[in-house]
Amino acid sequence: MLNQPFNPLPLDELTAVFARIKGLLLTEDKVDRALQLLVQAVRDAIPGSAGAGISLFDEQGRGSSTASTAQLVGQADAAQHDLGQGPCVEAWTAGITMLVHDTAADDRWPLWSEAVASLPIRSVVSTPLAAAGGPIGTLKIYAALPAAYTAATGHLLEKFAVPAATLLAHVQGSEAPRHLSGPLKGALAGRDNTNRACGILMERHGLSAEQALRELLRRARTEGTPLSVVCSGLIDGAQMSAGN
Repeated sequence: MLNQPFNPLPLDELTAVFARIKGLLLTEDKVDRALQLLVQAVRDAIPGSAGAGISLFDEQGRGSSTASTAQLVGQADAAQHDLGQGPCVEAWTAGITMLVHDTAADDRWPLWSEAVASLPIRSVVSTPLAAAGGPIGTLKIYAALPAAYTAATGHLLEKFAVPAATLLAHVQGSEAPRHLSGPLKGALAGRDNTNRACGILMERHGLSAEQALRELLRRARTEGTPLSVVCSGLIDGAQMSAGN
């Protein structure tokens, strides 16, 4: 069962899914329902998925689950948000799709892996929701079996993420519920500070953009502080040095 062929959802079917979402927003303006429809479509489109969800991150680097298809998604996400580590946090911070073949054997996020050990979760794919200035959140899927996903799964999830991010950006500019407006504004502001902090590290130490992002994340974990605090401290220090 673990090596069943992966059959991507046809592009025209993807288009139909987002047409339904767009129509729902235009006729009813029920944002929560639209996002729920999206994650349900993601779960149904990818074989073996136990659940799918969307998380948004604010300017403090705090994550919140905005939509999910199962309780286990909320539990797995909450552990990441509380611990500040996991595939979704990494996807948001680094701006790249993260693939986990087996949470029980993956040592990249030991605290999170331990926290979800009792949950029916073994495989994960998480991809960033990109907006102007960088990712504002993540779209993710979970499976109960190891090796349930491949790189092709990640590519399909990225196809969902592009219009999903566009949807969220559109919601931000419309008469959307306040509980979405705040996280989106915070997420965009947070990404701006992260980009500025990355630029400082790149100039000082000759790092690439990805290396700078990973260094910021490492400092946040080591110091036990939110990523936004690390970035703000770096920016303030650079401004003080420039003033002198």
